[in-house]
Amino acid sequence: MDFIHLNDLEFYGYHGALPEETKLGQIFRVTITLACDLRKAGETDDLNATVNYAEVFELCKEIVEGEPSLLIEAVAEKIASRILEDFKTKVSGCRILLVKPNPPIAGHYASVAVDITRGTL
Repeated sequence: MDFIHLNDLEFYGYHGALPEETKLGQIFRVTITLACDLRKAGETDDLNATVNYAEVFELCKEIVEGEPSLLIEAVAEKIASRILEDFKTKVSGCRILLVKPNPPIAGHYASVAVDITRGTL
């Protein structure tokens, strides 16, 4: 199995359970791993034989910058579901790491995140 990694995509969204999160918004970072067969793309140098990274980026941007969700779990699930649906002929599975760098939690920490895997990696 081969993998495509899109690392630390950054978007501004309005997800969260607290009113200030949905009003003020915040940065979200997303890392996506796609499981797919890259042999044909490697042998032919043909973009149509692989997953177009720009399309995955735009799909993720649409979700993270779109309709707010209370939970980042729901946002990650939407991203995974759309990837598996939109790229079903090329992607057998995906892993979504969604990081919320500055949630309104008292204390010292680097970030909070969810990490989900859907399909076959």
